[in-house]
Amino acid sequence: MGYRVAVVGATGNVGREMFNILEEVKFPVEKMHAIASRKSIGTEVSFGNKILKCEDLEQFDFSTVDIVLMSAGGSISAAWGEKIGAAGPIVIDNSSHFRMDPDVPLVVPEVNPDAVNSIPKNIIANPNCSTAQLVVALKPLHDEVPIKRVVVSTYQSVSGAGKEGMDELWDQTKGVFVLGAPEPKKFTKQIAFNVIPHIDVFMDDGFTKEEWKMTVETQKILDPAIQLVATCVRVPVMVGHSESINIEFTGPLDEDDAREILRDAEGIVVVDKRENGGYITPKEAQGEFPVYVSRIRKDPTVEHGIALWCVADNLRKGAALNAVQIAQLLHDKGLIKQKTPA
Repeated sequence: MGYRVAVVGATGNVGREMFNILEEVKFPVEKMHAIASRKSIGTEVSFGNKILKCEDLEQFDFSTVDIVLMSAGGSISAAWGEKIGAAGPIVIDNSSHFRMDPDVPLVVPEVNPDAVNSIPKNIIANPNCSTAQLVVALKPLHDEVPIKRVVVSTYQSVSGAGKEGMDELWDQTKGVFVLGAPEPKKFTKQIAFNVIPHIDVFMDDGFTKEEWKMTVETQKILDPAIQLVATCVRVPVMVGHSESINIEFTGPLDEDDAREILRDAEGIVVVDKRENGGYITPKEAQGEFPVYVSRIRKDPTVEHGIALWCVADNLRKGAALNAVQIAQLLHDKGLIKQKTPA
């Protein structure tokens, strides 16, 4: 018997990807519900060969479902997350709202699967898209030799800013060759043929909230002792986040050993040939499940350092796929309590 599943935020980029991945991995679903805001009631979304009509978030009875995947933004999660969890189903939330709540596990299944053993609020948080792929790459290395410090620069695609971000890149790119790029609305500066070193709001210390998230989420998921500094940059790529990562370890780790450790790690594909094209770019990662690692090499500027390049599909591993993998983890552990049919 399958589960009764609801996807909240069904019409968004990540919500639609959740439907696709649930079908791809053959997650056991008995009944699927597409949930959205009132303005989207009746909008059709596809789940496998089925067409679902969106139901109203405010009217839906969440006590009738076993598991809820949410990707409707922080304000919706703040207003509805705990209410839904109290109604009975386990909530897997893709927003940032619950990530640092001490009573909400922040989970990447390849990294900290045991965190789901305690779910006090019936809510599990999905990490930030840039954090998710980072910790997948760091975990197997950290298990071999503890990590002291990480310096990471991100190259984040516009899909991380939703459909509006993708539309803005498309419109500006076309406009550059015709009448000039339209003025930015979603981003602070033109994104077409440009890069913007600014994601989320600025904080008092000069870092952006996106950069802060990467630090505190990595510490919560992996190890609070890891020091991390991030610079997060929006780039004119539709889908796929890339990261340049410099890792300082507490002891020696040879680059060849690091390469073999990563090759053997769950959820990682290493493509690392020292030749033209012997690495992964966001284009090749689009639509794929793994986190890809390339350009593995010794960092000669510190005593025990490795530098590498990391790429993943942010709509998949950075969001929808990780949420579905959490659902699979809960299923495997027998932690999803199924409702008795009425």
